Amino acid sequence: MKTATIGYPRIGAHREWKKALEAYWKKDITEETLLSDLKQIRTENLKKQQGKGIDFIPSADASWYDHMLDTALSLNIIPKRFRDLEKTPGLETYFAIARGNAGAVASEMTKWFNTNYHYIVPEFDSGTLPALVNNRWSQAYLEAKAEGIETTPVLVGPYTFVSLSKGVDSISEQVETLKPLYIEVLQKLEKDGAQWVQIDEPIVSTELDQAQMKSIVALYNDIKAAVPGLKLKLQTYFSSVAQWSILKEAKVDGFGLDFVHDGEVQLKELKDAGFPEGKTLFAGVLNGRNIWKTDLYEAKELVSALSSISSDVVLQPSCSLLHVPVTLQTEDKLPDWLRNGLSFADQKLEELIALKELINGDATKADQQQSAIKQLQEAPGRQSTAVREAVAALSDFDRSTPFEARKLAQKDAFNLPLLPTTTIGSMPQTKEVRQERLQWRKKEKSDQEYEQFIQAETKRWIEIQEELDLDVLVHGEFERTDMVEYFGEKLNGFAFTRFGWVQSYGSRCVKPPVIYGDVAFDEPMTVKESVYAQSMTSRPVKGMLTGPITIINWSFVRTDVPRRDVALQIALALREEVEQLEANGITMIQVDEPALREGLPLKASAHEAYLKDAVEAFKAATSTVKETTQIHTHMCYSDFDAIISSIDALDADVISIETSRSHGELVSAFEKYNYDKGIGLGVYDIHSPRVPSTDEMVANIERALTVLDPEQFWVNPDCGLKTRGETETVQALEKMVEAAVKVRTALQATASK
Repeated sequence: MKTATIGYPRIGAHREWKKALEAYWKKDITEETLLSDLKQIRTENLKKQQGKGIDFIPSADASWYDHMLDTALSLNIIPKRFRDLEKTPGLETYFAIARGNAGAVASEMTKWFNTNYHYIVPEFDSGTLPALVNNRWSQAYLEAKAEGIETTPVLVGPYTFVSLSKGVDSISEQVETLKPLYIEVLQKLEKDGAQWVQIDEPIVSTELDQAQMKSIVALYNDIKAAVPGLKLKLQTYFSSVAQWSILKEAKVDGFGLDFVHDGEVQLKELKDAGFPEGKTLFAGVLNGRNIWKTDLYEAKELVSALSSISSDVVLQPSCSLLHVPVTLQTEDKLPDWLRNGLSFADQKLEELIALKELINGDATKADQQQSAIKQLQEAPGRQSTAVREAVAALSDFDRSTPFEARKLAQKDAFNLPLLPTTTIGSMPQTKEVRQERLQWRKKEKSDQEYEQFIQAETKRWIEIQEELDLDVLVHGEFERTDMVEYFGEKLNGFAFTRFGWVQSYGSRCVKPPVIYGDVAFDEPMTVKESVYAQSMTSRPVKGMLTGPITIINWSFVRTDVPRRDVALQIALALREEVEQLEANGITMIQVDEPALREGLPLKASAHEAYLKDAVEAFKAATSTVKETTQIHTHMCYSDFDAIISSIDALDADVISIETSRSHGELVSAFEKYNYDKGIGLGVYDIHSPRVPSTDEMVANIERALTVLDPEQFWVNPDCGLKTRGETETVQALEKMVEAAVKVRTALQATASK
């Protein structure tokens, strides 16, 4: 029995990939050095998988920034505003699409299905002329071959690529325009000597109808006919295949299926409809998205069931290992009972080999693993009777006063102008801020010295915000490394790695907390900083918390307790913090839920249950405050109109939404839905270093006011400013306030006539 990986983390064990990218953007290294550094990381990753004994090793899964953007640039699918940058599209065009430049906004970025990875959305328009301008897949295969490593090149499938793109009128017609280019890529790989090619089509794990699935089957039948000597692996992940009885008729040589997420359904589908004879089943039997060790005996039973369906089973993770950290080797600060129960990318490679050995009769490693899992289950802090009883007792999730009454009370309490201005929460974290935090963590700075520094930064930015004339201020979050990690460090039931980094978008990496036990409030987490900031100004300062659904979606979550219960445990802990803030005079409190949408299951039939749990968790955290306490939330944009009723049900007084790259699309949602609460649609994109003009922001505000009442509209950036530089931040906020004042003045002039 053979083993395979679908994809491997591209960032390097110490984020070498991120550091090389950012050095290049700062012009500290040349393009030649960047490409050399990235090649070294790719080669090390391939050799590591080869050394572990993996049979099917992926290539072309590495990236300069994002695999969807890689595909788009290689196929000459370049937004009109970037087409004149280079005669032959290269790094300048590539990074301009991803990050924007002085003359054009970056392409939209959104989540990769229901993960915390974000991709750059390809854009088609009437001037798009698809062509194979860079066969990156052949290059990656030959590069690995030169190192003596046989690999399986990985492509994003045409149906998934087009389905996730913008400007597409007909998916099937657009796929037809790309089919010859995919065939050209595959024919070159066949000529290069590749044995297998993996084509990722995760879109088939969503609820496609029969006609759509039949068109996918026809697509792959055409592709296979053009490359008869090349073995094609059609790879899916994140859920069961929607129409397996149809998809199995595709004339590919193997199917990669996920038996972890919705795995029981997938197994039943195979038992009912069968698996095509003579084809390889690449079985995703290890969780590629979480970090807990696998019960290899349970996995063996699954493989046994699959072996009765297919005579050729290959063991692999459920999806790319892009979604987990690289290695546990450097995690020497975790307690043994926890560390031994974890499995990062490198350890999952070892688990595949251990499972293979177990199936072949050697249980040595499997028994060691069982012992580690048992030790974790019996660990201190794993269970709390008090926490579980509190969750079981929850019944009323609503605020005592309806929104209309709260709106009037808050208007009197805050006396804000029309189109009030604010930011989302974080302010730029300079190199100095990060160095001070590192010195404090290393105990090179005392608690008092560190606190004095944080207070000085907070005071400085309160003064900057007042000078900018923002209406509602924030304390800047200089004490926080990450919006989830910070709270996890202060709650019971969480643990933290030292180097457990995972790519979120571009060079941005996050270090998700590990939720191993029942979650409970310990002591106030944000009160001191918020109260200090409020003492510096007469303007309202928002208290800033991260919401329960975002904490759970951006963490590695235990799997022995229902996710709903974990979310409610977090919500009750946050409720205590909200009440502490209110008791200390902070009466505008923002509980951010940027990850609420990205947790949606792939199947629409499961959305209602997920959204109900999400709404209840948010309300459990926020519903006990007084009517004059204004609850804000922030979330990232993705198909907002599909969940707008659930967003309304959160009953937040003000919501801000990340929309600057898709402003018009989101505004259209309000043409169909009567949303009556306060709302801020991000008027500029913080993911790009570009500083937009006042007129651009005015246009965004005015577009929103075609469907929203000026009385409910707030003006803000579309996300936190932590990753931006100070100069660009101040310049952008100046223009944002100018835009708000300009529109406010015009509205007041019109009203006075």
